[in-house]
Amino acid sequence: MASPFVELEVDTPTGMRTVKVTNPDKTYFSGLPEGRGRKLDLVEYYLSVADGIVRALRERPTVLKRHPGGAEAPAIYQKRVPDNRPPWIETATVAFPSGRSATELCPVDVAHVMWAANTGCLDFHPWPSRRSDVESPDELRIDLDPMPGTGWPDILEIALEVRAVFAELGYLAFPKTSGSKGVHVYVRVAPEHTFTDVRHAALAVAREVERRRPDLATAKWWKEERGERVFLDFNRMARDQTIASAYSVRARPQATVSAPVTWAELPDCEIGDFDIWTMRDRFAVLGDVHAAIDDVAHDLAPLLEMYDRQGDGEAPYPPQFPKMEGEPLRVQPSRAKSRPPG
Repeated sequence: MASPFVELEVDTPTGMRTVKVTNPDKTYFSGLPEGRGRKLDLVEYYLSVADGIVRALRERPTVLKRHPGGAEAPAIYQKRVPDNRPPWIETATVAFPSGRSATELCPVDVAHVMWAANTGCLDFHPWPSRRSDVESPDELRIDLDPMPGTGWPDILEIALEVRAVFAELGYLAFPKTSGSKGVHVYVRVAPEHTFTDVRHAALAVAREVERRRPDLATAKWWKEERGERVFLDFNRMARDQTIASAYSVRARPQATVSAPVTWAELPDCEIGDFDIWTMRDRFAVLGDVHAAIDDVAHDLAPLLEMYDRQGDGEAPYPPQFPKMEGEPLRVQPSRAKSRPPG
């Protein structure tokens, strides 16, 4: 017997698209009231925030974080789009240091997002660059990650420190909840620099915030050095490293979403305030509160000058990266101290 399905007609800039939703009544989110956590609710949520999710993903190579068994089932990180995709699905090909490549989803309208959601994709992980020049990021991302012993109030306090650093440089920054446990801060930058440069800019921000708030913020890569502080994860800006986009649904029973907010709203926000239902209502009234994010592309030079002035040099890369130019010894400090000299 064929699986049940419904078809949704979607108006896009290039015409009407038909998006098929299979097993629409399958429960994806057990933490929502009965009948409100279905697969169809997930797909229709993305349609309800179409302008926002498309603004976050447009023309960006995008990794799909799929949970075809529901939010509490294991995740599948899918870089390569399947061959049996609809003919109107657009893609972008990215290359890796290993010499391999991947043809990734490149959303240009909400039909692309809904199609991916039907495959079980909850959250979308776009590159910080667009397919016209994938090696030149146009989005600087600061990821605030709470370490054990810290909590949501600490995250909010450090987010405001990040805002202060950007404001002093004349940058317009946009905050969002991660939908999980942290806060992300985004700044549009002119796509004129390499991933190394943009990562250095993120590292400069992390080190400056740590300098201002050593009691509560850390830019230390090794966990043993972080203590009970908020980690500013500069390696989210390393090439091929991504974070969940604005409006992405997170793999939690409550279907929380990564919610764009204003700086005025942020101090009173909680992660649980935003799910696939409350965000629908919010978006219907306010629209995308980050709609102005594309209005300006900042010059990265002041942050690169800050990185040079700090004089701390390169920081460790994630373990899957090859040894990078200028990178210090990639070994935990406690192990390095125990090694014999020479």
